[in-house]
Amino acid sequence: MDANGRQEVGLFRYGVIRDILDPGLSKRERGRLVRALCEREHVGPGGAIVRIGRTTLDRWIRAYRHGGFQALVPRPRVVRPRTPAQTLELAFALKRERPERTAAQVREIMLAAAGDADLVPGLRTVQTHLAREGLNVRADGRMSGKVYGRFEASIRNELWTGDGLHGPLLAGSSTRRAVLLAFIDDHSRMLVGWRWGTGEDVFRLEAALRAGLMSRGVPKAILVDRGSAFVSSQLLRACAVLGVKLIHASPRAATTKGKIERYFRTVRDQFLVEIDDGVELAELNRLFSAWLEVVYHRRAHSETGQTPLERFDAAGAPQLPTPALVREAFLWSQERTVTKTATVSLHGNSYEVDPALVHRKVELVFDPFDLTRIEVRYQHRPFGLATPLVIGRRTHPQAKRELPPPPAGTGIDYLKLLADQRDAEIPGHPIDFASLTQPDGDGDGDGDGDGDGDGDGDGDDRDTNQQEDEQ
Repeated sequence: MDANGRQEVGLFRYGVIRDILDPGLSKRERGRLVRALCEREHVGPGGAIVRIGRTTLDRWIRAYRHGGFQALVPRPRVVRPRTPAQTLELAFALKRERPERTAAQVREIMLAAAGDADLVPGLRTVQTHLAREGLNVRADGRMSGKVYGRFEASIRNELWTGDGLHGPLLAGSSTRRAVLLAFIDDHSRMLVGWRWGTGEDVFRLEAALRAGLMSRGVPKAILVDRGSAFVSSQLLRACAVLGVKLIHASPRAATTKGKIERYFRTVRDQFLVEIDDGVELAELNRLFSAWLEVVYHRRAHSETGQTPLERFDAAGAPQLPTPALVREAFLWSQERTVTKTATVSLHGNSYEVDPALVHRKVELVFDPFDLTRIEVRYQHRPFGLATPLVIGRRTHPQAKRELPPPPAGTGIDYLKLLADQRDAEIPGHPIDFASLTQPDGDGDGDGDGDGDGDGDGDGDDRDTNQQEDEQ
């Protein structure tokens, strides 16, 4: 254990006994608290669940009272090397002599030379030391060529494969395309989790994965590529909380994700071919859900001979995670070092934490859409909520909502209304200013040149003559 590891153990011990050290406790209260701590399970510095006996607690309390925090830190152990240096040098010399020798062959030669198996280290030890010395490669420095065979998970939820597919242009945008983030079960070929969104980011990825977890259960492993969303610390934390092994495909090794790539081809040929650009995001999700459940999941797969739904449900109903576990998995966390004033900063905000954590690196756990509530943890132990001091930002900088749908049209033509209103305010026959350039020159636009606008050429106003006749 290195110095940092010993410090972590010391802080773990202090975190266990810190409440017992309160001088304001009576003997009865202190004894009740000690018994409660002995009955509980604790998460140790390495993440393992441990129980602490009464004798151990009493020893830690006495050590802290006599020597302070440093008395809780384990002393470094002095361990003598088990394998003699000359034995290791012989192994290195045998490998350098013929680099094509394997570690097993090197050990066999050492056994033959020594004549006593007790004087030769085990195979794993030889392999470890050859690797540390940089001697675990071929003589020519090349690696053997890869051979890709056919692979299929033996049971459902043994392996999910995730990837993204770009789709049609969304309504209200001439450049923004919808992106399908999806996870397929390797055994059944069922699309266990999916979501059409406005981008290939960690939020849409988490939404697709969350839907799969709540409806199809928790997989043993997830295989993804090295896109920004798939290598994010948020996805890594979610998998760690759920106990899922996260596997990243090697660069330029597309064959490892062959099943989901083949599924995306089916989506293009059978679904996207029927979708035009300018589709609403909600409508796209609704149509895709209908096609998925009515067509894809109920059609026999060419490889398995069964429908994805039948093959997935053959083992019965899957065990689903609890909502509390899913919520914990999709909280975000970031590490911060507590200042000497017992404060931490996060995206421009300032928070106050437990003074016992001064100069320690703590984990801040939070919902990216609510930075006013921050949980403080150290070595997986809760240290309460951080007290907000200065809040300048309430959401994470990357927390962007989905692209809003374009507003519904009102049918009101504002400029046309203004034009109609202006026409109604002008009395009589409006003047045609363009006619001022015509040969009649009177500006009334009737072409007779008399300027009265009635087109009779006599210069008298027709309406005035009619009124005189009536009189």
